[in-house]
Amino acid sequence: MMRRAALLPMLALFALALMALAGCERKPETIRIGVAGPITGSYAKFGEQLVKGAQAAVAALNAAGGVEGKTLELVTGDDACDAKQARAVANKLVNEKVVAVVGHFCSSSTIPASEVYDEANILQITPASTNPKVTERGLAVVFRTCGRDDQQGDVAADYIATVLKARRVAVVHDKDTYGQGLADAMKARLNATHKLKEVLYEGITRGSKDFNALITKIKGLRVDVIYFGGLHTEAGLLVRQAREQGLKAILFSGDGIVTEDFPSIAGPATEGVMMTFGSDPRLIPEAAQAVAAIRATGYEPEAYTLYSYATVQVIAAALKANAISRDGRKLAATLKANTFQTVMGPKAFDAKGDLKQTDYVVYRWKKTGADKYDYAQVK
Repeated sequence: MMRRAALLPMLALFALALMALAGCERKPETIRIGVAGPITGSYAKFGEQLVKGAQAAVAALNAAGGVEGKTLELVTGDDACDAKQARAVANKLVNEKVVAVVGHFCSSSTIPASEVYDEANILQITPASTNPKVTERGLAVVFRTCGRDDQQGDVAADYIATVLKARRVAVVHDKDTYGQGLADAMKARLNATHKLKEVLYEGITRGSKDFNALITKIKGLRVDVIYFGGLHTEAGLLVRQAREQGLKAILFSGDGIVTEDFPSIAGPATEGVMMTFGSDPRLIPEAAQAVAAIRATGYEPEAYTLYSYATVQVIAAALKANAISRDGRKLAATLKANTFQTVMGPKAFDAKGDLKQTDYVVYRWKKTGADKYDYAQVK
């Protein structure tokens, strides 16, 4: 019988062999990227845009070999456009060891979440948060691949004053960081540049469904244009109820209503509603292949879908340039020093983390068929 002492070295070698085999079967290391936004709730359509865009970009990058031979993996977080929940989501993504974050959507979520990412030294790029405060606080790791409300508001004010030649403008907002910030930016330009004072400035509560009292007040003021700072749910209800009361004033809003869900709420009142948004990214030549691939899945890459796609591309390029460094500040320095090719064309960032060039234009919603509506750029 073999002695116990002689068996021990053999057992140890057998154990090492098993461990080696297990190591061979282990999946190669992946690079985890977070994508955060309102996955559930009233604004889930926008969260869907961010997720679909990020998924499409990750699929394309992985099909081309990933980043430095490593596969990209998405980790999602649902903040429901709630500031407290956004902070919790940010902590979750940090704990899940993401190297960067695509998101959030609402500025009121992006701002508190960014403090978590900055402390953890994780790169954050929002495809959609337009409030100036996002990049005005000196946080090194915070960027955006969209424009700002003080740019978007200027375009709206100029159009209202010089093209629509409105003289009686009501300014309404949803009291949220994004909505009020956008309304205030438009109002500031209207007042200072065009010497036009609004006849009404009022806030509604996000989630409200009955705007009839407000509409009655607006009717009494003989308003030409209602400028609304907020998202599609309240905007759709506001314009629908206005038309039901016979109020014909033009509803003018911003990128918060750029979703096919807006006409599903506004109904026939959708016709003639105006808004600001960047030049339609689906028409950019560099986006053709990505648009075709996304449409092949049965999804229309509207609004911020391609912004999210481009954000993943920028993150991947920064990771590749830094040998997949997890140092957010190192990645941020690369972003500020280079220009990146994306599905939305070349993108370059300034010292604050804002794009060096934006392209806001004006759109009008129009009827395209029985109960169908779409938006088209106007001159």
